[in-house]
Amino acid sequence: MAGDYFRIAKVSPERVVYGWASVVEEAGQPIVDLQGDIIAPAELERAAIDYVLKSRDGGEMHERRGVSTLVASLVTTPEIVKALFPAIDATKVPVGWVVAFKIHDDAVWKAVQDGQYIGFSIHGTGQREAVAA
Repeated sequence: MAGDYFRIAKVSPERVVYGWASVVEEAGQPIVDLQGDIIAPAELERAAIDYVLKSRDGGEMHERRGVSTLVASLVTTPEIVKALFPAIDATKVPVGWVVAFKIHDDAVWKAVQDGQYIGFSIHGTGQREAVAA
Protein backbone atom coordinates (compact mmCIF):
# COMPACT_ATOMS: atom_id res chain seq x y z
CA MET A 1 0.00 0.00 0.00
CA ALA A 2 1.25 3.49 -0.85
CA GLY A 3 1.08 4.75 2.74
CA ASP A 4 3.78 2.26 3.71
CA TYR A 5 6.29 4.08 1.50
CA PHE A 6 6.24 7.39 3.33
CA ARG A 7 8.23 6.37 6.36
CA ILE A 8 11.92 7.17 6.48
CA ALA A 9 13.59 4.09 5.02
CA LYS A 10 17.14 4.54 6.27
CA VAL A 11 19.05 6.82 8.64
CA SER A 12 22.83 6.85 8.45
CA PRO A 13 25.26 7.88 11.21
CA GLU A 14 26.44 10.62 8.81
CA ARG A 15 23.06 12.35 9.33
CA VAL A 16 21.73 11.31 5.93
CA VAL A 17 18.07 10.33 5.85
CA TYR A 18 16.64 8.30 2.94
CA GLY A 19 13.07 7.69 1.83
CA TRP A 20 10.24 8.37 -0.58
CA ALA A 21 9.36 12.05 -0.98
CA SER A 22 6.32 11.14 -3.06
CA VAL A 23 4.60 8.11 -4.59
CA VAL A 24 2.22 9.02 -7.39
CA GLU A 25 1.35 5.66 -8.90
CA GLU A 26 1.33 2.05 -7.74
CA ALA A 27 0.54 -1.01 -9.89
CA GLY A 28 -0.55 1.34 -12.66
CA GLN A 29 -3.06 3.17 -10.46
CA PRO A 30 -2.72 6.85 -9.50
CA ILE A 31 -2.32 7.65 -5.81
CA VAL A 32 -4.43 10.36 -4.21
CA ASP A 33 -2.23 12.31 -1.77
CA LEU A 34 -3.18 13.72 1.63
CA GLN A 35 -4.40 16.96 0.02
CA GLY A 36 -6.69 15.03 -2.32
CA ASP A 37 -4.45 15.63 -5.32
CA ILE A 38 -3.15 13.31 -8.02
CA ILE A 39 0.28 14.15 -9.42
CA ALA A 40 1.05 12.92 -12.93
CA PRO A 41 4.38 11.06 -13.18
CA ALA A 42 5.70 13.53 -15.76
CA GLU A 43 4.83 16.45 -13.45
CA LEU A 44 6.61 14.80 -10.53
CA GLU A 45 9.69 14.22 -12.68
CA ARG A 46 9.71 17.87 -13.82
CA ALA A 47 9.27 19.10 -10.23
CA ALA A 48 12.08 16.86 -8.96
CA ILE A 49 14.47 18.08 -11.66
CA ASP A 50 13.52 21.69 -10.97
CA TYR A 51 14.10 21.22 -7.23
CA VAL A 52 17.52 19.66 -7.78
CA LEU A 53 18.56 22.42 -10.18
CA LYS A 54 17.22 25.39 -8.24
CA SER A 55 17.06 24.59 -4.55
CA ARG A 56 18.05 21.33 -2.79
CA ASP A 57 17.17 23.14 0.47
CA GLY A 58 15.30 21.04 3.02
CA GLY A 59 13.06 22.68 5.57
CA GLU A 60 11.37 21.71 8.78
CA MET A 61 7.59 21.26 8.81
CA HIS A 62 7.17 23.61 5.81
CA GLU A 63 8.21 26.50 8.03
CA ARG A 64 11.92 26.78 8.69
CA ARG A 65 14.37 26.48 5.81
CA GLY A 66 18.03 25.51 5.71
CA VAL A 67 17.95 22.53 8.07
CA SER A 68 19.06 19.99 5.46
CA THR A 69 20.38 19.63 1.93
CA LEU A 70 19.25 17.17 -0.73
CA VAL A 71 22.16 14.82 -1.49
CA ALA A 72 20.44 12.15 -3.62
CA SER A 73 17.39 12.09 -5.87
CA LEU A 74 15.85 9.43 -8.10
CA VAL A 75 12.49 9.52 -9.85
CA THR A 76 11.22 5.99 -10.45
CA THR A 77 9.21 6.11 -13.65
CA PRO A 78 8.89 2.74 -15.42
CA GLU A 79 11.29 3.96 -18.12
CA ILE A 80 13.97 4.93 -15.60
CA VAL A 81 13.56 1.71 -13.59
CA LYS A 82 13.82 -0.41 -16.77
CA ALA A 83 16.92 1.48 -17.91
CA LEU A 84 18.75 1.33 -14.56
CA PHE A 85 17.56 -2.02 -13.26
CA PRO A 86 16.73 -4.26 -16.24
CA ALA A 87 16.39 -7.37 -14.04
CA ILE A 88 13.63 -5.76 -11.96
CA ASP A 89 10.01 -5.85 -13.07
CA ALA A 90 9.28 -2.11 -13.34
CA THR A 91 5.59 -2.72 -12.67
CA LYS A 92 6.52 -3.84 -9.13
CA VAL A 93 8.21 -0.50 -8.32
CA PRO A 94 5.98 2.45 -7.44
CA VAL A 95 6.24 5.57 -9.57
CA GLY A 96 7.64 8.17 -7.24
CA TRP A 97 10.57 10.18 -6.00
CA VAL A 98 13.25 8.76 -3.69
CA VAL A 99 15.39 11.31 -1.84
CA ALA A 100 18.20 11.57 0.68
CA PHE A 101 18.85 14.64 2.82
CA LYS A 102 21.90 15.53 4.88
CA ILE A 103 20.59 16.96 8.15
CA HIS A 104 22.57 20.01 9.38
CA ASP A 105 20.36 21.13 12.25
CA ASP A 106 20.96 19.44 15.62
CA ALA A 107 17.33 19.71 16.78
CA VAL A 108 15.99 18.21 13.54
CA TRP A 109 18.56 15.41 13.68
CA LYS A 110 17.48 14.64 17.26
CA ALA A 111 13.80 14.63 16.19
CA VAL A 112 14.63 12.11 13.44
CA GLN A 113 16.59 9.90 15.85
CA ASP A 114 13.81 10.07 18.47
CA GLY A 115 11.17 9.08 15.91
CA GLN A 116 9.38 12.42 16.08
CA TYR A 117 10.01 12.97 12.35
CA ILE A 118 9.24 9.78 10.48
CA GLY A 119 8.96 10.82 6.84
CA PHE A 120 9.17 13.46 4.15
CA SER A 121 6.64 15.94 2.86
CA ILE A 122 7.12 17.75 -0.41
CA HIS A 123 6.41 21.44 -0.26
CA GLY A 124 5.40 22.94 -3.53
CA THR A 125 2.78 24.75 -5.47
CA GLY A 126 0.82 23.71 -8.49
CA GLN A 127 -2.23 24.44 -10.49
CA ARG A 128 -5.17 22.14 -9.84
CA GLU A 129 -7.06 20.75 -12.80
CA ALA A 130 -10.27 18.77 -12.64
CA VAL A 131 -9.86 15.09 -13.51
CA ALA A 132 -12.68 12.96 -14.87
CA ALA A 133 -13.73 10.26 -12.42
